[in-house]
Amino acid sequence: MPATPLHNQPIPFITLPNWVKAAAQCGFNIQPIFRDLGIQTDLIHLESATIEPALLLKVMEACIARSPKQHFPFVLGETFAFEYLPDIETFLTTSPTLRDAARVFDWVRELINPMINVQLIEEGDMATLALVDVGESSELSPPYFRETIFACVLKFGRMLLGEPVPFYRLLMRHARPSYAAAYEEYFRVPVLFSQTRNALEIHRELLDRPLNSAFPALHQQAEYRVEQRLAQLPRKVGLIAAIEQAFSAQPRLLGQGIEHVATALELHPRTLQRRLQEQGEGFAELQSRVRYRLACEALRDAAQDIEGISERLGFSDRRSFTRAFVRWSGVSPSAFRKQPPGA
Repeated sequence: MPATPLHNQPIPFITLPNWVKAAAQCGFNIQPIFRDLGIQTDLIHLESATIEPALLLKVMEACIARSPKQHFPFVLGETFAFEYLPDIETFLTTSPTLRDAARVFDWVRELINPMINVQLIEEGDMATLALVDVGESSELSPPYFRETIFACVLKFGRMLLGEPVPFYRLLMRHARPSYAAAYEEYFRVPVLFSQTRNALEIHRELLDRPLNSAFPALHQQAEYRVEQRLAQLPRKVGLIAAIEQAFSAQPRLLGQGIEHVATALELHPRTLQRRLQEQGEGFAELQSRVRYRLACEALRDAAQDIEGISERLGFSDRRSFTRAFVRWSGVSPSAFRKQPPGA
């Protein structure tokens, strides 16, 4: 998804082609902007390209100035595609449910931009896609990158759910801008400004509604290829990596609470909880993510029986494991095991 500024550290600029495409759709050539700002464009080494956050903001502002008839951040989100990571788009567009499709946000953080942190939060009858800490902590800061991310979510929501997209409402932290009418025209849902968080709300039941575009064989193959790519990344460091390593080394921790994990890491539970919150990560979500990854790895080994896998991952019995796995993937562990792993 489109690059998002955070702090003063260079950020990935793998989305360069999306900017070129959005500019063309808005009726101007972005090359002079890059030239005037001294930005090097190199498709050969695009996967390692970075850009300074302040410089990217200047690009955004210049694009907005050249696009008076269309709000450029919305167009940038609308034209986004996973050109350099097509397996992610295949996984997304063949997902059995929105709940399963939401796993893409974890991969976006890992493979495209670590600063894009979208969390799925379930509260009562509602589910929220909340944008956490994208480096624009003040509601007075330019909202352009937040707008782009939610426009991108809308694009893929339309792809999966059809028109009209049954989203409930959009919440934005910043004050109502002069172009607020463009929000409702574009998103076609109520938009509230000056809120406590940046979030897109949907009815919770939509998370598990079967999608017409589901294609289990392709879905599984795409997942396998993405997981292969993730395995090739440099080893992680930091708190979340330490928790994931603790789970991998002691899988039974996956069936226990945060207190046991804190003990394994020699931290106070409140300290662990606070540090996770600071990083925009939820313990339960992290726990489920690792459980699912380890379950997929184990199920690909035909020598491991499902009862043994469920026990090692901390489930009380096979039925509990099956319910959780169906929630994550849309298929049972047995059905998953029968699917081809892909190339």
